[in-house]
Amino acid sequence: MGETYRKGKSRLAAAGNESPAFDAACLFQKVFGYNRQQLAVHEREPAQDAKAGEYAALVGERAQGRPLQYILGKWPFMELELLVGEGVLIPREETELLVRTAAELLKRKNNPSILDLCSGTGAVALGLAYFYPKARICAVELYDGAFSYLQKNIRNTGLHNVTPLRMDVLHPGAEEFPEWDGIVSNPPYVTTAEMETLQEEVKHEPHTALEGGADGLLFYRAIAKLWLPKLKPGGIAAVEVGDGQAEEVAALFQDAGLGEIRVEKDFNGIARVVGGIWGKD
Repeated sequence: MGETYRKGKSRLAAAGNESPAFDAACLFQKVFGYNRQQLAVHEREPAQDAKAGEYAALVGERAQGRPLQYILGKWPFMELELLVGEGVLIPREETELLVRTAAELLKRKNNPSILDLCSGTGAVALGLAYFYPKARICAVELYDGAFSYLQKNIRNTGLHNVTPLRMDVLHPGAEEFPEWDGIVSNPPYVTTAEMETLQEEVKHEPHTALEGGADGLLFYRAIAKLWLPKLKPGGIAAVEVGDGQAEEVAALFQDAGLGEIRVEKDFNGIARVVGGIWGKD
């Protein structure tokens, strides 16, 4: 089995994979059920031909640039494990900062009502549901593929205080909404020009979950104009932003009526989350 794993790792390394040992180990565990520590115990055991062929096929997919998360079919996010695949944005570690910032801003509210815009897998909504199991959370998503994963992740996590809602954040129509204690979002924020420069692997993810218009701020303008006014007085808002966007998004939100603006940096020192309080100067 050890030789089978090493062949996979070598193939990924030859393909230019940035983490061949990690990726090969994840794929090996998916097929054989052994992690790297367990593999050492079974090092000299022969691999069944069928499973070795399955492993080689998955390594081939990864070598061609298909995201590891899509091949595995699931990915950890905070204390959760979320289902992922083609048609939905892969949850990233940076987004945990959005969840934790929103949870901190909401800490004085009992059983808050929360609206998650551009929900995708439901990572943000479900992360907040983990912190606030009695909250009433609505997760808004437009696209079929992502909406399907949102529904499945609600079922699989058992966090049934999250309700999925099919809606276009940019054009919500005339539907009446109640006021909310919190609005959160990790919207598309890659500029149109930057879309052409993304890593090939990222290009496997849906463009609709990545592209935020010519300057990347299309969705933040819509949130400021259409959604922040749906906050209760003293309600909170928090959004994830791209590198270099925090100042402009903070200004947009402040002009819309959000106060006590705060900007949080991620583990790379990038200003990643903008948050604040509705109606506070």
